[in-house]
Amino acid sequence: MEPAELLRHGDQVLVAVVEVAGALVIFVGAVWAAVRFVVEGLRHRTAAVFTPIRLSLGRFLTLGLEFQLAADVLRTAVSPSFNQIGQLAAIATIRTALNYFLGREIGQEQRQVAERERGT
Repeated sequence: MEPAELLRHGDQVLVAVVEVAGALVIFVGAVWAAVRFVVEGLRHRTAAVFTPIRLSLGRFLTLGLEFQLAADVLRTAVSPSFNQIGQLAAIATIRTALNYFLGREIGQEQRQVAERERGT
């Protein structure tokens, strides 16, 4: 096996591992949020108890998206074509925008939770 081929194969393995890690983070976060949603929904009948659940899910989604972006960067790290670079730029832009808006929403929700806690 040639060194270039070995490098490409190793890169593919790394990409798969990072993609699986990202998907696993998102999956665990979704399951955790769903379980908490059901438990808190049965225990409390107010919408305020769901805000911390949304915040936690948002954090899981943000982390999972970061892993997915890292996998995309790894995928194009070894001799990328202009097409792959363009695709990476588009994907990075979309994921960065998603992370930005998720982060903004998480920050806003955290401020609201802190205000409610100070008010009670």
